[in-house]
Amino acid sequence: MATHKLSRMYILFSVLLALVFPVAAHEHHDELTEEQANAPIDMILRLHIIVQIAVWGFLFPTGMVLGLSRSRWHVPLQSVGFALTAAGYILGHSHGGRAFLAGVHGTMANVMFVPIALQLTLGVYLKLHIHERSLRPWAVRLHGVVGKAYPVLGWTQMLFGAIAARGYCRGGHLGQCLAHYIMGSGFIAYGTIMAIMLLVGEAWVRRSGRSPEWWDSWVIMLWGIVNTFTEHRGSVWSVKDMQHTILGVLWWTGGGLGIVLSRNNQRTVVPSLIIILTGWAMSDHAQALMISTKVHAVFGYTLMSAGVARIVEVCFIAPKFAPLDAPDGDSQSDHTLTDIGKDDSSPSAAAGRAFRHLPSFLLVAAGLLFMAATDEELEFVHDEEMDHFTHFHPIPSLAFIFYTLVVSLINLYSNSGRNATAAATGDAIEMVPAAKWYAPVPAAETDVGPVHIIGDDGDDD
Repeated sequence: MATHKLSRMYILFSVLLALVFPVAAHEHHDELTEEQANAPIDMILRLHIIVQIAVWGFLFPTGMVLGLSRSRWHVPLQSVGFALTAAGYILGHSHGGRAFLAGVHGTMANVMFVPIALQLTLGVYLKLHIHERSLRPWAVRLHGVVGKAYPVLGWTQMLFGAIAARGYCRGGHLGQCLAHYIMGSGFIAYGTIMAIMLLVGEAWVRRSGRSPEWWDSWVIMLWGIVNTFTEHRGSVWSVKDMQHTILGVLWWTGGGLGIVLSRNNQRTVVPSLIIILTGWAMSDHAQALMISTKVHAVFGYTLMSAGVARIVEVCFIAPKFAPLDAPDGDSQSDHTLTDIGKDDSSPSAAAGRAFRHLPSFLLVAAGLLFMAATDEELEFVHDEEMDHFTHFHPIPSLAFIFYTLVVSLINLYSNSGRNATAAATGDAIEMVPAAKWYAPVPAAETDVGPVHIIGDDGDDD
Protein backbone atom coordinates (compact mmCIF):
# COMPACT_ATOMS: atom_id res chain seq x y z
CA MET A 1 0.00 0.00 0.00
CA ALA A 2 2.81 2.42 0.88
CA THR A 3 4.60 1.62 -2.37
CA HIS A 4 1.38 2.26 -4.30
CA LYS A 5 0.96 5.67 -2.62
CA LEU A 6 4.56 6.62 -3.38
CA SER A 7 4.11 5.62 -7.01
CA ARG A 8 1.11 7.90 -7.27
CA MET A 9 3.11 10.75 -5.72
CA TYR A 10 5.92 10.26 -8.22
CA ILE A 11 3.42 10.23 -11.10
CA LEU A 12 1.78 13.42 -9.83
CA PHE A 13 5.15 15.14 -9.49
CA SER A 14 6.18 14.05 -13.00
CA VAL A 15 2.95 15.40 -14.45
CA LEU A 16 3.45 18.74 -12.68
CA LEU A 17 7.00 19.02 -14.01
CA ALA A 18 5.79 18.21 -17.50
CA LEU A 19 3.29 21.05 -17.25
CA VAL A 20 5.63 23.54 -15.61
CA PHE A 21 8.82 23.37 -17.63
CA PRO A 22 7.26 24.24 -21.01
CA VAL A 23 5.89 27.50 -19.62
CA ALA A 24 9.32 28.43 -18.25
CA ALA A 25 10.00 29.75 -21.71
CA HIS A 26 7.41 32.49 -21.16
CA GLU A 27 8.96 35.66 -22.48
CA HIS A 28 9.75 38.64 -20.31
CA HIS A 29 10.60 41.96 -21.87
CA ASP A 30 13.68 44.15 -21.76
CA GLU A 31 11.65 47.11 -23.01
CA LEU A 32 7.95 47.90 -22.85
CA THR A 33 5.72 50.11 -24.90
CA GLU A 34 3.42 52.47 -23.06
CA GLU A 35 0.46 50.32 -24.08
CA GLN A 36 2.06 47.15 -22.63
CA ALA A 37 3.04 48.86 -19.39
CA ASN A 38 -0.40 50.41 -18.80
CA ALA A 39 -2.57 47.51 -19.96
CA PRO A 40 -5.01 46.22 -17.32
CA ILE A 41 -4.16 43.14 -15.26
CA ASP A 42 -6.21 40.25 -16.67
CA MET A 43 -8.07 37.59 -14.70
CA ILE A 44 -5.39 34.93 -15.21
CA LEU A 45 -2.77 37.10 -13.55
CA ARG A 46 -5.19 37.93 -10.74
CA LEU A 47 -5.71 34.22 -10.17
CA HIS A 48 -1.92 33.73 -10.13
CA ILE A 49 -1.60 36.36 -7.40
CA ILE A 50 -4.47 34.93 -5.32
CA VAL A 51 -3.24 31.32 -5.58
CA GLN A 52 0.38 32.10 -4.69
CA ILE A 53 -0.57 34.34 -1.75
CA ALA A 54 -2.87 31.60 -0.45
CA VAL A 55 -0.19 28.91 -0.83
CA TRP A 56 2.93 30.74 0.37
CA GLY A 57 1.21 33.06 2.83
CA PHE A 58 -1.14 30.57 4.48
CA LEU A 59 -0.96 26.96 3.25
CA PHE A 60 2.79 26.30 3.44
CA PRO A 61 3.26 28.07 6.80
CA THR A 62 0.37 26.03 8.19
CA GLY A 63 1.89 22.83 6.81
CA MET A 64 5.25 23.75 8.33
CA VAL A 65 3.64 24.18 11.76
CA LEU A 66 1.83 20.86 11.43
CA GLY A 67 5.16 19.26 10.54
CA LEU A 68 6.75 20.70 13.67
CA SER A 69 3.93 19.27 15.80
CA ARG A 70 4.10 15.91 13.96
CA SER A 71 0.49 16.12 12.81
CA ARG A 72 -0.82 13.57 10.33
CA TRP A 73 -2.24 16.47 8.30
CA HIS A 74 1.25 17.76 7.44
CA VAL A 75 1.79 15.58 4.37
CA PRO A 76 -1.68 16.06 2.79
CA LEU A 77 -1.54 19.83 3.27
CA GLN A 78 1.95 20.18 1.82
CA SER A 79 1.00 17.96 -1.12
CA VAL A 80 -1.90 20.27 -1.94
CA GLY A 81 0.49 23.20 -1.62
CA PHE A 82 2.92 21.70 -4.13
CA ALA A 83 0.13 21.12 -6.64
CA LEU A 84 -1.27 24.65 -6.23
CA THR A 85 2.21 26.17 -6.52
CA ALA A 86 2.69 24.48 -9.88
CA ALA A 87 -0.74 25.70 -10.97
CA GLY A 88 0.10 29.24 -9.88
CA TYR A 89 3.39 29.09 -11.76
CA ILE A 90 1.57 28.09 -14.95
CA LEU A 91 -0.95 30.90 -14.49
CA GLY A 92 1.85 33.40 -13.98
CA HIS A 93 3.37 32.45 -17.34
CA SER A 94 0.09 32.28 -19.23
CA HIS A 95 -1.44 35.70 -18.64
CA GLY A 96 -2.20 38.39 -21.17
CA GLY A 97 -2.87 42.06 -20.54
CA ARG A 98 -0.13 43.98 -18.76
CA ALA A 99 3.46 43.02 -19.58
CA PHE A 100 6.41 43.33 -17.22
CA LEU A 101 10.11 43.90 -17.55
CA ALA A 102 12.40 41.00 -16.76
CA GLY A 103 13.23 41.10 -13.08
CA VAL A 104 14.09 39.25 -9.91
CA HIS A 105 10.53 37.98 -9.38
CA GLY A 106 10.67 35.81 -12.49
CA THR A 107 14.19 34.63 -11.70
CA MET A 108 13.23 33.77 -8.12
CA ALA A 109 10.22 31.80 -9.35
CA ASN A 110 12.56 29.44 -11.21
CA VAL A 111 15.04 29.26 -8.33
CA MET A 112 12.28 28.29 -5.88
CA PHE A 113 11.75 25.00 -7.68
CA VAL A 114 15.03 23.83 -6.11
CA PRO A 115 13.76 23.90 -2.48
CA ILE A 116 10.35 22.68 -3.66
CA ALA A 117 11.84 19.64 -5.42
CA LEU A 118 14.27 19.04 -2.55
CA GLN A 119 11.53 19.15 0.07
CA LEU A 120 9.25 16.86 -1.91
CA THR A 121 12.05 14.36 -2.50
CA LEU A 122 13.03 14.37 1.17
CA GLY A 123 9.41 13.91 2.20
CA VAL A 124 9.00 10.87 -0.04
CA TYR A 125 12.31 9.42 1.20
CA LEU A 126 11.32 9.84 4.84
CA LYS A 127 8.04 8.04 4.19
CA LEU A 128 10.05 4.96 3.20
CA HIS A 129 11.58 4.66 6.69
CA ILE A 130 14.88 3.29 5.43
CA HIS A 131 18.50 3.91 6.46
CA GLU A 132 17.27 4.62 9.98
CA ARG A 133 20.73 4.95 11.52
CA SER A 134 22.73 6.31 8.59
CA LEU A 135 21.15 8.69 6.06
CA ARG A 136 17.74 9.23 7.62
CA PRO A 137 18.91 11.38 10.57
CA TRP A 138 20.58 13.79 8.13
CA ALA A 139 17.50 13.77 5.87
CA VAL A 140 15.28 14.62 8.85
CA ARG A 141 17.53 17.53 9.75
CA LEU A 142 17.68 18.86 6.16
CA HIS A 143 13.93 18.42 5.73
CA GLY A 144 13.36 20.55 8.82
CA VAL A 145 15.78 23.28 7.73
CA VAL A 146 14.27 23.58 4.24
CA GLY A 147 10.73 23.51 5.63
CA LYS A 148 11.45 26.29 8.11
CA ALA A 149 12.88 28.38 5.26
CA TYR A 150 9.55 28.29 3.38
CA PRO A 151 7.95 31.29 5.16
CA VAL A 152 11.06 33.39 4.44
CA LEU A 153 11.15 32.28 0.79
CA GLY A 154 7.43 32.92 0.40
CA TRP A 155 7.63 36.38 1.99
CA THR A 156 10.57 37.33 -0.21
CA GLN A 157 8.92 36.15 -3.42
CA MET A 158 5.60 37.85 -2.62
CA LEU A 159 7.52 41.05 -1.96
CA PHE A 160 9.32 40.67 -5.31
CA GLY A 161 5.93 40.16 -6.94
CA ALA A 162 4.53 43.39 -5.47
CA ILE A 163 7.64 45.25 -6.66
CA ALA A 164 7.28 43.78 -10.15
CA ALA A 165 3.59 44.67 -10.33
CA ARG A 166 4.34 48.30 -9.49
CA GLY A 167 7.53 48.51 -11.56
CA TYR A 168 9.53 49.81 -8.60
CA CYS A 169 13.18 49.56 -7.51
CA ARG A 170 14.88 50.10 -10.85
CA GLY A 171 17.80 52.34 -11.69
CA GLY A 172 18.69 54.83 -9.00
CA HIS A 173 15.87 53.66 -6.72
CA LEU A 174 17.38 50.22 -5.99
CA GLY A 175 19.44 51.19 -2.94
CA GLN A 176 16.59 53.07 -1.31
CA CYS A 177 14.22 50.16 -1.97
CA LEU A 178 16.64 47.66 -0.44
CA ALA A 179 16.99 49.80 2.69
CA HIS A 180 13.22 50.07 3.23
CA TYR A 181 12.25 46.50 2.36
CA ILE A 182 15.09 44.80 4.22
CA MET A 183 14.78 46.96 7.34
CA GLY A 184 10.98 46.75 7.30
CA SER A 185 11.12 42.97 6.97
CA GLY A 186 13.64 42.92 9.82
CA PHE A 187 11.24 44.71 12.17
CA ILE A 188 8.45 42.30 11.16
CA ALA A 189 10.72 39.31 11.83
CA TYR A 190 11.72 40.84 15.18
CA GLY A 191 8.07 41.17 16.22
CA THR A 192 7.26 37.64 15.01
CA ILE A 193 10.15 36.05 16.92
CA MET A 194 9.20 38.04 20.02
CA ALA A 195 5.66 36.63 19.77
CA ILE A 196 7.02 33.08 19.44
CA MET A 197 9.18 33.57 22.52
CA LEU A 198 6.17 34.92 24.39
CA LEU A 199 3.85 32.02 23.60
CA VAL A 200 5.96 28.87 23.13
CA GLY A 201 9.62 29.79 23.36
CA GLU A 202 10.22 30.22 27.06
CA ALA A 203 11.77 26.78 27.55
CA TRP A 204 14.31 27.49 24.80
CA VAL A 205 15.26 30.80 26.43
CA ARG A 206 15.67 29.09 29.79
CA ARG A 207 17.85 26.34 28.33
CA SER A 208 20.04 28.84 26.52
CA GLY A 209 20.95 30.55 29.81
CA ARG A 210 20.76 33.92 28.03
CA SER A 211 18.17 36.64 28.35
CA PRO A 212 16.19 37.64 25.23
CA GLU A 213 17.96 41.01 25.21
CA TRP A 214 21.35 39.27 24.87
CA TRP A 215 20.24 37.84 21.53
CA ASP A 216 18.59 41.14 20.54
CA SER A 217 21.80 43.05 21.27
CA TRP A 218 23.93 40.76 19.13
CA VAL A 219 21.61 41.17 16.14
CA ILE A 220 21.46 44.95 16.62
CA MET A 221 25.25 45.22 16.90
CA LEU A 222 25.96 43.11 13.80
CA TRP A 223 23.34 44.94 11.76
CA GLY A 224 24.77 48.27 12.92
CA ILE A 225 28.24 47.26 11.71
CA VAL A 226 26.83 46.37 8.29
CA ASN A 227 24.82 49.60 8.16
CA THR A 228 27.80 51.74 9.11
CA PHE A 229 29.84 50.64 6.10
CA THR A 230 27.12 50.27 3.45
CA GLU A 231 25.05 53.46 3.66
CA HIS A 232 27.64 55.69 1.97
CA ARG A 233 28.84 55.21 -1.59
CA GLY A 234 31.08 57.49 -3.59
CA SER A 235 33.24 60.40 -2.44
CA VAL A 236 30.53 62.95 -1.62
CA TRP A 237 28.63 62.63 1.66
CA SER A 238 24.96 63.59 1.46
CA VAL A 239 22.87 64.47 4.50
CA LYS A 240 21.02 61.15 4.23
CA ASP A 241 24.31 59.25 4.04
CA MET A 242 25.39 60.88 7.29
CA GLN A 243 22.05 60.26 8.98
CA HIS A 244 21.95 56.57 8.07
CA THR A 245 25.60 56.00 8.93
CA ILE A 246 25.13 57.66 12.33
CA LEU A 247 22.22 55.33 13.00
CA GLY A 248 24.49 52.39 12.15
CA VAL A 249 27.03 53.62 14.70
CA LEU A 250 24.21 53.99 17.25
CA TRP A 251 23.19 50.36 16.72
CA TRP A 252 26.61 48.73 17.01
CA THR A 253 27.68 50.81 20.01
CA GLY A 254 24.34 50.33 21.76
CA GLY A 255 24.31 46.66 20.82
CA GLY A 256 27.73 46.21 22.38
CA LEU A 257 26.51 47.80 25.61
CA GLY A 258 23.42 45.59 25.55
CA ILE A 259 25.59 42.46 25.26
CA VAL A 260 27.65 43.52 28.27
CA LEU A 261 24.64 44.45 30.43
CA SER A 262 22.69 41.29 29.55
CA ARG A 263 25.51 38.90 30.48
CA ASN A 264 24.93 36.60 33.46
CA ASN A 265 21.36 36.14 32.28
CA GLN A 266 20.22 39.69 33.07
CA ARG A 267 17.45 41.71 31.46
CA THR A 268 18.31 45.13 30.03
CA VAL A 269 16.44 47.98 28.37
CA VAL A 270 19.24 48.92 25.95
CA PRO A 271 17.70 47.26 22.84
CA SER A 272 14.44 49.07 23.61
CA LEU A 273 16.31 52.35 24.02
CA ILE A 274 17.96 51.86 20.61
CA ILE A 275 14.52 51.29 19.06
CA ILE A 276 13.22 54.48 20.68
CA LEU A 277 16.18 56.55 19.47
CA THR A 278 15.81 55.13 15.96
CA GLY A 279 12.11 55.96 15.98
CA TRP A 280 12.82 59.48 17.21
CA ALA A 281 15.31 60.01 14.38
CA MET A 282 12.79 58.75 11.82
CA SER A 283 9.98 60.89 13.24
CA ASP A 284 11.91 64.02 12.25
CA HIS A 285 13.58 62.61 9.13
CA ALA A 286 13.04 65.37 6.51
CA GLN A 287 12.03 64.12 3.05
CA ALA A 288 11.59 65.68 -0.39
CA LEU A 289 7.79 65.48 -0.15
CA MET A 290 5.70 66.63 2.80
CA ILE A 291 3.62 63.45 2.67
CA SER A 292 6.81 61.40 2.86
CA THR A 293 7.95 63.36 5.92
CA LYS A 294 4.59 62.74 7.62
CA VAL A 295 4.59 59.00 6.83
CA HIS A 296 8.13 58.68 8.19
CA ALA A 297 6.97 60.54 11.30
CA VAL A 298 4.14 58.04 11.86
CA PHE A 299 6.65 55.21 11.40
CA GLY A 300 8.93 56.83 13.96
CA TYR A 301 6.13 57.27 16.50
CA THR A 302 5.11 53.62 16.08
CA LEU A 303 8.70 52.49 16.58
CA MET A 304 9.07 54.64 19.69
CA SER A 305 5.83 53.19 21.06
CA ALA A 306 7.19 49.67 20.50
CA GLY A 307 10.36 50.58 22.40
CA VAL A 308 8.45 52.07 25.33
CA ALA A 309 6.16 49.04 25.47
CA ARG A 310 9.19 46.76 25.48
CA ILE A 311 10.73 48.68 28.39
CA VAL A 312 7.49 48.28 30.37
CA GLU A 313 7.47 44.56 29.55
CA VAL A 314 11.09 44.10 30.64
CA CYS A 315 10.87 46.15 33.83
CA PHE A 316 7.35 45.61 35.10
CA ILE A 317 5.83 42.51 33.47
CA ALA A 318 7.32 39.63 35.44
CA PRO A 319 8.99 37.06 33.15
CA LYS A 320 7.77 33.52 33.53
CA PHE A 321 11.03 31.79 32.69
CA ALA A 322 14.08 30.96 34.81
CA PRO A 323 17.29 29.18 33.78
CA LEU A 324 17.00 25.41 33.84
CA ASP A 325 19.47 23.37 35.88
CA ALA A 326 21.49 26.48 36.67
CA PRO A 327 25.01 25.51 37.79
CA ASP A 328 26.90 27.42 40.41
CA GLY A 329 29.30 29.95 39.03
CA ASP A 330 29.64 33.42 37.64
CA SER A 331 27.81 32.61 34.41
CA GLN A 332 24.57 32.09 36.35
CA SER A 333 25.18 34.46 39.26
CA ASP A 334 22.28 36.84 38.62
CA HIS A 335 18.97 35.08 38.18
CA THR A 336 16.89 37.92 36.87
CA LEU A 337 14.93 35.60 34.58
CA THR A 338 13.16 33.85 37.39
CA ASP A 339 9.77 32.65 38.50
CA ILE A 340 8.54 34.91 41.24
CA GLY A 341 5.86 32.67 42.61
CA LYS A 342 2.87 34.55 41.29
CA ASP A 343 -0.30 32.71 40.46
CA ASP A 344 -0.62 32.52 36.65
CA SER A 345 -4.39 32.78 37.01
CA SER A 346 -4.26 36.07 38.93
CA PRO A 347 -5.57 39.25 37.27
CA SER A 348 -2.10 40.79 37.20
CA ALA A 349 -0.65 37.73 35.44
CA ALA A 350 -3.45 37.79 32.86
CA ALA A 351 -2.90 41.51 32.29
CA GLY A 352 0.81 40.88 31.85
CA ARG A 353 0.23 38.20 29.24
CA ALA A 354 -2.09 40.53 27.34
CA PHE A 355 0.33 43.46 27.47
CA ARG A 356 3.29 41.43 26.20
CA HIS A 357 1.65 41.20 22.78
CA LEU A 358 1.86 44.99 22.36
CA PRO A 359 5.62 45.32 21.58
CA SER A 360 5.41 42.48 19.03
CA PHE A 361 2.41 43.96 17.25
CA LEU A 362 3.86 47.47 17.16
CA LEU A 363 7.11 46.16 15.65
CA VAL A 364 5.13 44.37 12.93
CA ALA A 365 3.12 47.55 12.24
CA ALA A 366 6.30 49.66 12.15
CA GLY A 367 7.91 47.27 9.68
CA LEU A 368 4.95 47.41 7.32
CA LEU A 369 4.87 51.21 7.58
CA PHE A 370 8.53 51.49 6.68
CA MET A 371 8.07 49.20 3.69
CA ALA A 372 5.23 51.45 2.49
CA ALA A 373 7.38 54.59 2.74
CA THR A 374 9.65 54.21 -0.30
CA ASP A 375 10.16 57.25 -2.51
CA GLU A 376 8.39 55.70 -5.50
CA GLU A 377 5.39 54.60 -3.46
CA LEU A 378 4.95 58.02 -1.86
CA GLU A 379 5.45 59.80 -5.17
CA PHE A 380 2.56 57.71 -6.52
CA VAL A 381 0.42 58.61 -3.48
CA HIS A 382 1.31 62.29 -3.92
CA ASP A 383 0.43 62.22 -7.63
CA GLU A 384 -2.93 60.64 -6.76
CA GLU A 385 -3.53 63.58 -4.37
CA MET A 386 -3.99 61.33 -1.34
CA ASP A 387 -3.01 62.53 2.10
CA HIS A 388 -0.86 60.63 4.56
CA PHE A 389 -3.95 59.64 6.58
CA THR A 390 -5.42 57.79 3.58
CA HIS A 391 -2.10 56.10 2.87
CA PHE A 392 -1.45 55.18 6.50
CA HIS A 393 -4.67 53.55 7.66
CA PRO A 394 -4.60 50.39 5.51
CA ILE A 395 -1.21 49.54 7.09
CA PRO A 396 -2.52 48.77 10.62
CA SER A 397 -5.18 46.61 8.97
CA LEU A 398 -2.45 44.58 7.29
CA ALA A 399 -0.60 44.42 10.61
CA PHE A 400 -3.74 43.05 12.31
CA ILE A 401 -4.08 40.38 9.62
CA PHE A 402 -0.39 39.43 9.79
CA TYR A 403 -0.27 39.26 13.59
CA THR A 404 -3.50 37.25 13.65
CA LEU A 405 -1.87 34.75 11.31
CA VAL A 406 1.26 34.57 13.48
CA VAL A 407 -0.67 33.98 16.71
CA SER A 408 -3.00 31.49 14.99
CA LEU A 409 -0.06 29.44 13.72
CA ILE A 410 1.55 29.45 17.17
CA ASN A 411 -1.72 28.29 18.74
CA LEU A 412 -2.07 25.64 16.04
CA TYR A 413 1.36 24.33 16.99
CA SER A 414 0.25 24.14 20.62
CA ASN A 415 -2.96 22.25 19.83
CA SER A 416 -2.09 19.84 17.05
CA GLY A 417 -0.25 16.55 16.63
CA ARG A 418 1.92 15.50 19.55
CA ASN A 419 1.11 18.72 21.46
CA ALA A 420 -2.66 18.18 21.52
CA THR A 421 -2.65 15.88 24.56
CA ALA A 422 -0.39 18.19 26.57
CA ALA A 423 -2.65 21.11 25.74
CA ALA A 424 -5.71 19.15 26.86
CA THR A 425 -4.12 18.29 30.21
CA GLY A 426 -3.04 21.89 30.83
CA ASP A 427 0.69 21.23 30.53
CA ALA A 428 2.85 24.00 29.08
CA ILE A 429 3.61 23.70 25.39
CA GLU A 430 7.21 24.58 24.68
CA MET A 431 9.52 24.18 21.72
CA VAL A 432 11.38 21.28 23.30
CA PRO A 433 13.77 19.65 20.83
CA ALA A 434 14.38 15.95 20.48
CA ALA A 435 17.86 14.44 20.47
CA LYS A 436 20.62 16.38 18.77
CA TRP A 437 20.34 14.51 15.47
CA TYR A 438 17.25 12.37 15.34
CA ALA A 439 14.86 10.54 17.60
CA PRO A 440 11.40 9.06 17.07
CA VAL A 441 8.46 10.86 18.64
CA PRO A 442 7.77 9.32 22.08
CA ALA A 443 4.33 7.91 22.67
CA ALA A 444 2.20 9.95 25.04
CA GLU A 445 1.48 8.30 28.36
CA THR A 446 -1.54 10.00 29.81
CA ASP A 447 -4.95 8.98 31.00
CA VAL A 448 -7.24 11.67 29.71
CA GLY A 449 -10.71 11.50 28.28
CA PRO A 450 -11.71 12.17 24.70
CA VAL A 451 -10.35 15.48 23.46
CA HIS A 452 -10.60 17.42 20.23
CA ILE A 453 -7.28 16.87 18.39
CA ILE A 454 -6.22 18.63 15.22
CA GLY A 455 -4.24 15.78 13.70
CA ASP A 456 -2.91 12.65 15.41
CA ASP A 457 0.68 11.69 16.09
CA GLY A 458 2.18 10.54 12.83
CA ASP A 459 5.49 9.90 11.17
CA ASP A 460 8.44 12.08 12.03
CA ASP A 461 8.80 13.70 8.63
